[in-house]
Amino acid sequence: MRIHLTDTNSSKVNAAIIEARRAAGASAVGMVLTLVIVTDEGGAYDAHRAASEASMEHPCRIVTVVRRPGRSPRARAEARLDAEVIVGAETGSGESVVLRLHGELAGKAESVVLPLLLPDAPVVVWWPDEAPDDPAGDPLGKLAQRRITDSYNAADPLAFLAVHAESYAPGDTDLAWTRLTLWRSLLSAALDQSRATVTGATVECERDNASAELLASWLGQRLGVPVSRVTTEGPLITRVSLATENGDISIDRPEGPVANFAMPGQTDRVVALKIRPTSELIAEELRRLDPDTAYAEALRGTRLIPARAAG
Repeated sequence: MRIHLTDTNSSKVNAAIIEARRAAGASAVGMVLTLVIVTDEGGAYDAHRAASEASMEHPCRIVTVVRRPGRSPRARAEARLDAEVIVGAETGSGESVVLRLHGELAGKAESVVLPLLLPDAPVVVWWPDEAPDDPAGDPLGKLAQRRITDSYNAADPLAFLAVHAESYAPGDTDLAWTRLTLWRSLLSAALDQSRATVTGATVECERDNASAELLASWLGQRLGVPVSRVTTEGPLITRVSLATENGDISIDRPEGPVANFAMPGQTDRVVALKIRPTSELIAEELRRLDPDTAYAEALRGTRLIPARAAG
């Protein structure tokens, strides 16, 4: 069920949620958190769809904040809230509210969002595109236990990492880090099997890839070895190799959903290593609400390692 509200307020939006819930025969019982998405009109549809798919695993209230401050002085002076309430199968396992904040209200989103948070439930804020330099200090970020950004979509991903390394607070995370989960799992499993001393590592990736910088930092800290980065055509990370006394351990994924996994003394294997959709990344992040200390260490250890073109 959908309810459209024009020139409204948070109280009327809450009433519309209750009305839609009753009409759809739905219940607020079982929703485990509030997910607040902060985006623009262009990114709202894709972000909302990804969150709705993630809500099948984590039933939640999705509050999408679309800021529309306007360009002209008259438009900027106008403060108006338009809202859309969605309850039912089309919003996954939960309920959704899309808030379009016009004029001066666009700069006061927290005052509109606060009354719409589920009581006694955690809050997660997600910026799919450009994010504030200090997510924990942002008025909406202050409402949340977890704050999700995505440096991959930033105008300058490496500068984005540098800024957020300075402002990091417990509860911050980045989908660039979440994209590394499968890589990190395979590399950890390889080292457990090999038990050989690692003397160096190489990460091959497309230019200006934030995930590669985080992976290089993580490997350098965990292994205590130099890590080089080689620029390729991509997509994303294409190969990681660890030099050991017995030969190289390598994971090679030039394209597609599988990779070649090679270890000294063993037959090469084909392993699943797909590029996961945003909905899976968000679902993974919603599984934990405690600070991600591994991400914090990798972020703080990032250094812009000079890249060289693949030869």
